[in-house]
Amino acid sequence: MSVERIFDELGHFKRFQACVYFAAVFQATACGIHYLASVFLVETPNFVCGAPANVTDVLFGNLSGSSVEEFLPLLKPEMGPLVVRTLSGEQWELSRCRRALRIRPKDFAYPFDGNKSVETCTGGFVYDHSEVYQSVVTDWDLVCDQAWLAKLCQPTFMLGVLVGALVFGDIADRVGRVKILMFASLWQFGIGVCVAFSANYYYFVVSRFLLAMASSGYLVVVFVYVTEFTGIKVRTWTSMHVHAAFAVGVMVVALTGYLVRVWWIYQIVLSLCTSPFLLFCWKLPETPFYLIAKGKYEQAQDLLDAMAGVNSLEKRLKVEELLEAEKRNGEALLAKEEETDASAEKKLSILDLFGSWRMAGRTCTVWAIWFIGSLGYYVFSLGSVNLGGNQYVNLFLVGAVELPSYMVGCFAMDRIGRKKTCAPALLLAGVACVLIIVVPADIEALAIALSMIGKFAVAIAFGLIYLYTCELYPTIIRSLAVGSGSMMCRVGSVVAPFCVYLADVWIYLPQLIVGVLAFVIGLLTLMLPETLGRPLTSTLEEAEALGRSPADGRKSAAGGLEMSRHA
Repeated sequence: MSVERIFDELGHFKRFQACVYFAAVFQATACGIHYLASVFLVETPNFVCGAPANVTDVLFGNLSGSSVEEFLPLLKPEMGPLVVRTLSGEQWELSRCRRALRIRPKDFAYPFDGNKSVETCTGGFVYDHSEVYQSVVTDWDLVCDQAWLAKLCQPTFMLGVLVGALVFGDIADRVGRVKILMFASLWQFGIGVCVAFSANYYYFVVSRFLLAMASSGYLVVVFVYVTEFTGIKVRTWTSMHVHAAFAVGVMVVALTGYLVRVWWIYQIVLSLCTSPFLLFCWKLPETPFYLIAKGKYEQAQDLLDAMAGVNSLEKRLKVEELLEAEKRNGEALLAKEEETDASAEKKLSILDLFGSWRMAGRTCTVWAIWFIGSLGYYVFSLGSVNLGGNQYVNLFLVGAVELPSYMVGCFAMDRIGRKKTCAPALLLAGVACVLIIVVPADIEALAIALSMIGKFAVAIAFGLIYLYTCELYPTIIRSLAVGSGSMMCRVGSVVAPFCVYLADVWIYLPQLIVGVLAFVIGLLTLMLPETLGRPLTSTLEEAEALGRSPADGRKSAAGGLEMSRHA
């Protein structure tokens, strides 16, 4: 595209672009914050069913005391109940979701072989406040037969992410990138604070859904924004490191969760973390690509002059020159179209991604990479608190390990290629997950280290699949490939919380699922072609890839050029 000449003249990543880039990416930290905030918002502490009257004595095994709360940190789901005696002399056995009244006990002892009257606990739970002082679960008793409501919070949030990506991505092409960035940022802050004042569970879930839409919308549009403000020489690095800001957000969640143990204060603090962005987001300029595409040439010229001034360069680049070059390119394209047959242009659809057996196999593999990248990313992140050890340190490390992964991914992509980076990363993630399973339960540090290696590897594959997908497909179906792949990514993010909940069945079942899928998909990735240094496919090659005539391929190229700008 001729507009790319802007970066040849004004610099690919000089002072102006750097200021705009870091300002926009700063707010992406809020997306990472809200995506993972539920780890501590809906945390379920140890609990038992409360006694119907005041407790005077408590027994747990060979231990005794006067308060139920002092034994809760020691209580595990697989252990026996707490035995309590009330002021009236009744003896109750308290479990998580039921309590049993002992009938005519002879003495107050832990073992009991007599009759019991068992009843389901419908309220009045006693929670362990040593780790979590107050969470959504403890406020609204989302345990036992209501536990599914707590587990539904993260999937509904991810559903909001899916809706937000679809809605905001389309609107940004209509009204501009900056307006959406500003609106999404204000929405994130406002709804983020409103979540903290949720009066009930349903208000909380709806507010989080709306918050997810804003967070997803910002993340989608900021990728386009930074891409349109940086030159092709640094575009891989700048787009990859938007993910790094997201990782910093995950680290902020871990730190805030450690310092603040009351969920509504925790939510307010997280919402305030990136509020300074609201003070200067209105100063962000619209991208030159968008201004020129919408015919706002005076604003585009002012922007080019401002870029040149801040970058200490001569203000010699004119919008008219870019338009003339674009016009010449358009005329050349029309001339080529006139040489082709007058056959009607075929309308593109998702079926074009399966135009041949080779293309169908490529599409299925690419979709699988998108899916496992998202699934693995969120399973490692959300499931880090179940690995043992300090859950706050675990989550912090999950975010910290991403930062070097993107550095390694960028270097590897440029030096050994996309396929030779993606496939080994997925294979490494699969091996790490399997090794976690065979590690002895008493060596928690090794299990955590292997989990971090798995997250490191998945983050590499997840970060490069955007660029790899663009390079794997011909121009005329490139945006279809990226759009459908992104949809598979959202599906993976919705499935991930349910996969994490399988840890209730077996603590390592989520890692087993991710490990097997990652290893198999890594092997399939080895069958994909390499794209490093390969020029974009010509119209003839595009036509052959789709199983269509060269003439049809040339006629479809014009539409594909425009579509690829939105990929």
